[in-house]
Amino acid sequence: MDDIPIIPLARLDLRFEPAPWRFALERRTDIDAHFAELRVDKPEMWNGRVLLMRRGEIADGVLTGAYLETDFASFISWRDWGYPDKSVRNCFPMAALRSSDGAFLLAEMGAHTATAGQIYFAAGTPDPNDVSGETVDLERGVMRELTEETGLGRAEVAPEPGWHATPLGQRLALMKVVQAREDAISLQVRIRAFLSSQEQPELADIRIVRSIDDLEPRMPPYVAAFLANRLSLASAAESA
Repeated sequence: MDDIPIIPLARLDLRFEPAPWRFALERRTDIDAHFAELRVDKPEMWNGRVLLMRRGEIADGVLTGAYLETDFASFISWRDWGYPDKSVRNCFPMAALRSSDGAFLLAEMGAHTATAGQIYFAAGTPDPNDVSGETVDLERGVMRELTEETGLGRAEVAPEPGWHATPLGQRLALMKVVQAREDAISLQVRIRAFLSSQEQPELADIRIVRSIDDLEPRMPPYVAAFLANRLSLASAAESA
């Protein structure tokens, strides 16, 4: 966890540049077979369209890059097979929801999802809904994911300026701190009520993280690294 950098970003400059994905073309038969096997246990899994980063770099506090479009079956096969094609990256936003009393709230993913049981911030792989003209708008996308997963609307939270990038292999998570007006317990109760009102919620539960002691193995390492960094900074500030 200590070797995952936390890189502050002032802004993103991301474009949509459609291009064939050679991996998806060359491994089509294997991909279709793998996805069919996944759907035996998780028939709700849908082969929609997603965006993957085909080029990108960070310089002077700006992430510049471009995305191609592919199908979810190709993406999930690429992930499950250990990211064999290094020409693309899964660059995705996460809403680091923070309560008024300084805790972070994370989602425990439902059993029917592709990341069942994992605990992380509200997030989603970018998709064509995030494309506006030639621009890929990840802030709009991550706020949409926050609302869909927790029921919290844009009027109820305040996104902080900038992002924090946490690169790990072919994954590049982009954390957007989203400040809520309510305390952690009130948010947890409210989000749980929202989840219970849905026929098949994406989340199984919502977790509160107040200190490093609350980190656990089911959190992806880049999420744990970000939380450890932010919580350590907050603790140091309180002690000063």
